[in-house]
Amino acid sequence: MTFYTQERMALFIDGSNLYSAARSLGFDIDYRKLLTMFASKGRLIRAFYYTALMEEQEYSPIRPLVDWLDYNGYTLVTKPTKEYTDAQGRRKIKGNMDIELAIDMMEMVPFLDHVVLFSGDGDFRRLVEAVQRKGVRVTVVSTIRSQPPMVADELRRQADIFLELQDLTGQIARSPSQHREPRQMMPAATPNAPYGDEDDDLEP
Repeated sequence: MTFYTQERMALFIDGSNLYSAARSLGFDIDYRKLLTMFASKGRLIRAFYYTALMEEQEYSPIRPLVDWLDYNGYTLVTKPTKEYTDAQGRRKIKGNMDIELAIDMMEMVPFLDHVVLFSGDGDFRRLVEAVQRKGVRVTVVSTIRSQPPMVADELRRQADIFLELQDLTGQIARSPSQHREPRQMMPAATPNAPYGDEDDDLEP
């Protein structure tokens, strides 16, 4: 892991993608530990967290996590989800945050030396390339150890550094007895797929 303490660094977390990656590896993320870990690696300027919210519902299970992050060092970027019915009549929920993440990253680039992207989405490859052309190093955090791998091969190849999420488990995983930090969830089609197993936004 190559980090330099003098580097200005920002984290960009694709919430649904990171949740799915950690879930595929069988652990929950302690976001306090995650922030502490990366703050020790350099001069952490911002930690952005992106997620869509189902605002029409009286209660969203992801709201406690969003509120906790907002009060504990993260910059929250949210927007309402969109619900639609596909050609087979199945109800689907869409909440793609790629554009918001890309705009924020490009705006932050002049103030950074190192970007850490928590996502395996191959759509970000061109964004990573654009950031690198401006002289900023890019680390991608995802996993190749899930079945199937959560990170797109083209994104992994483009990154300056690829961090295997499973290798960070000891530093950022929640302990089984830990209940203070809300668990990340989001209403969707089934209880076992909080972010929706039908949502193509979660594919690498």
